[in-house]
Amino acid sequence: MEVRITINGQEVSRDVEPRTLLVHFIRDTPGLTGTHWGCDTSNCGACVVLMDGKPVKSCTTLAAMCVGHEIRTVESLEQNGRLDPIQMGFHEKHGLHCGFCTPGMLMTTRALLDSNPNPTEAEIRTAISGAICRCTGYKNIVSAVRWAAEQEAAMKQEA
Repeated sequence: MEVRITINGQEVSRDVEPRTLLVHFIRDTPGLTGTHWGCDTSNCGACVVLMDGKPVKSCTTLAAMCVGHEIRTVESLEQNGRLDPIQMGFHEKHGLHCGFCTPGMLMTTRALLDSNPNPTEAEIRTAISGAICRCTGYKNIVSAVRWAAEQEAAMKQEA
């Protein structure tokens, strides 16, 4: 079947099997290998992308279900050579180690800050509860999200 999905603002069209998962559709698109495929069971969260601004696990979402929706992947965060504040926060606060969970964490926390620009620690922990990080212990990830929220607030005040 032909599937047309808007990914990071670009329409991508491909003939696929009806059972094709969104994670495979994305990763088979040139230049979009940042979305990681970890578990196939919706447990690890490494495959999280945004569909219409909401986090979805692409390993359990059929590509055909995404027709007519806007998909954002981790590649969409950097704009014009400038990292997204959440990417800068993960760097500044050492929120990543091996990097496998990082794309899903970045997209999950981007959605959080888009809907709640000043989340509490509890709200951050709730938002990332669907993502497994085996390296960090989450403390630095929470710090990274707080840092990004503070940076975004400061940028809005300057504007």
